[in-house]
Amino acid sequence: MQVKKFLMPLGCAALLVVAHRASGWPAVAAVSGGLFMWLLLHFTRLMTVLKRAAHRPIGHVDSAVMLNAKLKPGVTLMHVIAMTRALGQRVSAEGSEPEVYRWTDNGLSTVEAEFAGGKLVRWHLARPDPEAAVQGSPAP
Repeated sequence: MQVKKFLMPLGCAALLVVAHRASGWPAVAAVSGGLFMWLLLHFTRLMTVLKRAAHRPIGHVDSAVMLNAKLKPGVTLMHVIAMTRALGQRVSAEGSEPEVYRWTDNGLSTVEAEFAGGKLVRWHLARPDPEAAVQGSPAP
């Protein structure tokens, strides 16, 4: 179970209680305003990332190799969507854990990323075989 799910609301409530004990209701209003602004900043970032991703094909990335180099364990799916500026193509079944998403570039290189609990656990870069592409092309 994630501690952060319970720790953030408890921290906010404790901050409000401390503000009330320190200076009364005006401090509660000030702290509430600060918490609300923090929430709006996160909401605005979420909407900006999703708005950018809405204008790109699902599962497309400019360079799969560069995406592979930028990925780090523990980043969220939203962070990866912000890096690629595109939603990933879902590979795993709906509602299954871990979630697996794929991004493909124009050269048919793909990155498959596995997310467990909303965090990136592992990823794999797959590049097309150049010999198969040469054999399949017509002779000059």
